[in-house]
Amino acid sequence: MISILVAAAVGLTVTLLGTPVAIRAFSIWGWGQRIREDGPHTHLEKVGTPTMGGLVMLLALVVAYVGARATFGGFTAAGLSCLFAAIGFGGVGFLDDLIKVRNGRSLGLSKSAKFLGTAIVSVVFGVLVVRFAVSGGTSTNLSFIRDTGVPLGIAYYAWTFAVLTSSSHAVNLTDGLDGLASGSSILVLSAFVFIAFWQFRHTCAVLTGPAATACYHVEKGAMLDTAIVAAGMMGAVTGFLWWNAAPAKIFMGDTGALALGGLFGALAMVTNTQLLLVILGGLFVIEAMSVIVQVIAFRGFGRRVFRMSPIHHHFELIDWPEFTVIVRFWIIAGLCVAVGLGLFYYDFIARGGLG
Repeated sequence: MISILVAAAVGLTVTLLGTPVAIRAFSIWGWGQRIREDGPHTHLEKVGTPTMGGLVMLLALVVAYVGARATFGGFTAAGLSCLFAAIGFGGVGFLDDLIKVRNGRSLGLSKSAKFLGTAIVSVVFGVLVVRFAVSGGTSTNLSFIRDTGVPLGIAYYAWTFAVLTSSSHAVNLTDGLDGLASGSSILVLSAFVFIAFWQFRHTCAVLTGPAATACYHVEKGAMLDTAIVAAGMMGAVTGFLWWNAAPAKIFMGDTGALALGGLFGALAMVTNTQLLLVILGGLFVIEAMSVIVQVIAFRGFGRRVFRMSPIHHHFELIDWPEFTVIVRFWIIAGLCVAVGLGLFYYDFIARGGLG
């Protein structure tokens, strides 16, 4: 438990103190935000705001994880694979951001290049899990709240790509208002801290008697390590939000958004809660679906369902103040996390767990 708190505290401290340094450095280097031309006119004032703040978040995550593990010991394949996913997806996002900055436009990597980059990271993550993390309890079967017993076989790698990539793009789409993605991400990361720690405390090696029917077939060290990764990023994003809240002094960019989404997917895979991620990250799902619905409606029927997608821009264009949209979407994100954790806990109690 102490190691989890240490990771969160270190992550928070690094971004809280390091982000102002990054703001100044990125401003000098000309790493300013580019705004899409067809976006809300109120966003024009954000042009030039330092971006790529995700670099600070990733640095904080690494420092928090290594610091906590070096102090308390116990590096595991589960934790390291999640760390790899965050850094790998963040690297793809960094290349995308860098191209935008250097070319002075809102378009970065091509769709095929971004697809290839995320595919490579996802497959390597899948290989790491199969080769090393399965011994810690991570299943290669389909999972919801826990392993469903439905085997995926070789399709596990394609499924890993689908989970991590869709999650990363959903967070990326949500990152359109000051603090919206970061504030919502803190809630999801908090949920994974709880899930991983709960599994750590209720492994089949610990529970005995009737309650053993609710145990988790995972290794304690692996779940503790996973909780530390989630806590480190939770602290990092919290410290970053201090500077990213409206009016934002810095944006996370694709560097941060892809890293967060990739980490969400990795945490869901490692904790065997793959489909539960759809509920925990419900806000991000809504944002992504709004874009899909808009594209289908426009290309198929020549009509728009929303004034603009993702859906947070729709509410801006019907004259909701930006901060109102952000806070109300935070509430939706919180409700989704509450429902997801409620289902997770209900499953434990329904199987005979004692709480």
